[in-house]
Amino acid sequence: MRLPISAVIITLNCVKMLGETLASLSFVDEIVVVDSGSTDGTIELAQQYGARVVQQSWLGFGPQKQFGVMQAKHDWVLCVDSDERVSAELQHAMQKVFERGVPTTQAYRFARCNRFMGRYLRHGEGYPDWSLRLFHRRHARWSDDAVHEKVLTDVAVQTLAGDLLHDSAETMSRYLAKQDRYTTLAAQTAVAAGRRPGLLTTALRAALSPLVRFIKFYVVRRGFLDGVPGLVHIGIGCYTAYAKYVKMYRLSRQRDGNVRQETHK
Repeated sequence: MRLPISAVIITLNCVKMLGETLASLSFVDEIVVVDSGSTDGTIELAQQYGARVVQQSWLGFGPQKQFGVMQAKHDWVLCVDSDERVSAELQHAMQKVFERGVPTTQAYRFARCNRFMGRYLRHGEGYPDWSLRLFHRRHARWSDDAVHEKVLTDVAVQTLAGDLLHDSAETMSRYLAKQDRYTTLAAQTAVAAGRRPGLLTTALRAALSPLVRFIKFYVVRRGFLDGVPGLVHIGIGCYTAYAKYVKMYRLSRQRDGNVRQETHK
């Protein structure tokens, strides 16, 4: 018997990985795919697995996922990305939650295990990467963030056993390009919210944030046990921490300059 859950996935030209994702969701009652214009067979593959496909122009990560949540037939939703798979252990944990009827807890998190450079990271920044993805939509919702979106809830969150396996097959160049886009979006969001870091503040944060990140994830949380992939992963993470603050400073100076120009017109 399938669980009274609607799985929600947002897609755009992800046919290479989507099949494994959809296959891992065979235990849910409904799969909703929110597509933003795929041309590579993604839509056809989703339909082959019985998914209901809804077309929606890109709204940003948070709003796009929340749109999908609102399209679901069930109030209980499970949100996964197109390159993620529900492990057998995690599926079993979800089934136990529902086997006694309606769950009393309204939101559940579980570990996300990230594959990087051909290896699943089990330490440091890459694991456990706690992710709140199973929830009752009357008690939780996706944030409006364009990047680094998260599920917001004011109810107690319970942890489930098992991993959500993240199997991104992107090349290193694409991974780096994505991190560059993410830091730009994060900087734009911060500046739009009114954050205006000065030169000294930027210098301190750009210097200290990567250092703190390295100590926390590579040393304290033993990222070094993941070998070369663990070292490369934290190296990129430290760089993105640096880049975000530098971009914030540059954007805030540009915005202040534009304001002065408008004032003197």
